[in-house]
Amino acid sequence: MSSPQDNSSTRIVAGETASKPKRRRTVEIALAVGLVLLIGAGAAVASAVSNSNQAAPAPATTPAAELKLGYFSNVTHGPALVGTSKGIFAKELGETKLSTQVFNAGPAAIEALNAGAIDATYIGPNPAINSYVKSNGESISIIAGAASGGAQLVVKPEITSAADLKGKVLSTPQLGGTQDVALRAWLGHQGFKTNTDGSGDVNINPTENAQSLKLFQDGKLDGAWLPEPWASRLVLEAGAKVLVDEKDLWENGDFTTTILIVNKKFAAEHPETVKALLKGHVESVNWLNNASAQEKATTINAVLKDTAGKPLPANVIERALQNIKFTTDPLAGTYKKLLQDGVDAGTTKTADINGIFDLRTLNEVEGKKTSAGGLGQE
Repeated sequence: MSSPQDNSSTRIVAGETASKPKRRRTVEIALAVGLVLLIGAGAAVASAVSNSNQAAPAPATTPAAELKLGYFSNVTHGPALVGTSKGIFAKELGETKLSTQVFNAGPAAIEALNAGAIDATYIGPNPAINSYVKSNGESISIIAGAASGGAQLVVKPEITSAADLKGKVLSTPQLGGTQDVALRAWLGHQGFKTNTDGSGDVNINPTENAQSLKLFQDGKLDGAWLPEPWASRLVLEAGAKVLVDEKDLWENGDFTTTILIVNKKFAAEHPETVKALLKGHVESVNWLNNASAQEKATTINAVLKDTAGKPLPANVIERALQNIKFTTDPLAGTYKKLLQDGVDAGTTKTADINGIFDLRTLNEVEGKKTSAGGLGQE
């Protein structure tokens, strides 16, 4: 007696094999599975195409744990001196730690910025331009102005004209710095040839500011193109006289002495920190423009005592402050000439500096429009 057939079994009849129906079933299953996979793959492709048409999410940004800020012990860096000494930066930065580093001149500050030793710095425009050019626009952004004016060529009293400078020895704070470029460009317009190795019709020896004062006092230097307070110190403490006030070389007397720049990578990763820095910067500039002469002198001198070893005499700081205008406007309209001056001086090369400014956050903080002069965002 045969047992009942299992519904899951396949009956085999003489002269027939089980392979054919089994293959049909297998093919049907394979086709079904393949169709499901094809549909799934199509959906995945469609999803990928759809996602590719959407903007990639912006990288996450956070306030920096620390902001490393550079500046010089110069009166032309007044906003930095005020912002640090009065706690204005620290207040705006909140939980972000503020660390500072003092430099003698711009090229050294740029080197530190590019190496990551600092994140932002107050600086003259020419080293900033040079860094931007050398990095093909990847290194820095100018985010605000800080000061206009306050740079002079001061010389021995017996030097009365440009012609008297032939064969003389002059100094600037550092090769490629803003005053160095200004001196070389001006001498070129007077018909003199200068070389970056110090040779030429006029010898230019880049020297630290304090050393320039001592060398002039010792009779080993004929003059120097310096920012404040050093120009005033040579005049009032060493008997120098002004041969060229740089403001006389610019339209309306407006030329940039100090700006605020930031490392581009740092700005992209920590925009909130950059905004806080700019808030402190704007507040510091406003304080300088509203404070009395005595308040400004006292505050700046307190910082200079810490960073330079001693405060300035009252007459020196008074003269220095009279020569400077503190402003958040970087005077973007002057930068094509500044670039050309650097080219003429042999310290930079011809280049496109469009994009060097990013004034969007400054304009947001101030609630007004400062122009980038067609050289960046505003």
